[in-house]
Amino acid sequence: MVFVLSGILVGAFVAFGLYLYLAQDKMVFFPAKELVVTPDQVNIPFEDVRINVTPDEQIHGWYFQADQMTNGSRTPTVLFFHGNAGNISHRMETITYLRSFDVNIFIFDYRGYGQSDGSPNEERIYADAQAAYDWLREQKGCQPDEIILFGRSLGGVVAVDLATRIPCRGLIVEASFTSAKDMGKKMFPFFPVSLLLRYKLDSIHKIAGISCPVLIAHSPEDDIVPYKFGRQLFAAARPPKKFVQLTGLHNELQHYSDQTYQQALQQILSGEAKNW
Repeated sequence: MVFVLSGILVGAFVAFGLYLYLAQDKMVFFPAKELVVTPDQVNIPFEDVRINVTPDEQIHGWYFQADQMTNGSRTPTVLFFHGNAGNISHRMETITYLRSFDVNIFIFDYRGYGQSDGSPNEERIYADAQAAYDWLREQKGCQPDEIILFGRSLGGVVAVDLATRIPCRGLIVEASFTSAKDMGKKMFPFFPVSLLLRYKLDSIHKIAGISCPVLIAHSPEDDIVPYKFGRQLFAAARPPKKFVQLTGLHNELQHYSDQTYQQALQQILSGEAKNW
């Protein structure tokens, strides 16, 4: 009986390990294809954007022009990277919030999300981010010092990776994590996930090489991504940098009413974060 039970446990252990290895795409990415709302349905002017990322695939996004110029100079542009679930239509609250800062906004879907073609993986989401940045530079004439990278949750990983490769005004990382390995250990603490991971999603090492101002924001109440990951990212980042402690659960967004966070966002959007 002992041998039988041991065999069952070993078999279950191996089977689960094989599942973890083969199903990582489905465990990391939860795309939704249907758009639940479009900006015109809530009376927000926008430009519908499609960008070629391969000869056969396009990514889809929305570009929002600021209502007015900022301090008489060229308006900064936020390039926003969303998390691992849903699509851009589920970020209307974020779009509305960012519009209150009088900035241009470009938000797009990774491959496999919303109206974007293909399917996502780590290499592709990084390439999609580069394509979105290049579109702003080439089609909108944005200068590097006018672009702010803003990533939330998994989008923070994408933003950090892009910031290692391109110049920009600043980097905002909200409720994000350090690496796939660390998240795997959090989700499966009694399983050797680091031996099975095909994804790295390694922000903790990349962020140390970024030279632009960095704003890290995280809530101790986050129920999905541990608060300590935000603190570790902040510790690894180079100055100038700032950390803002948020409130609420991972998907609540109640921190949008936080004045301290609003002030920090305004500083990095306006370019004042160079003095942090």
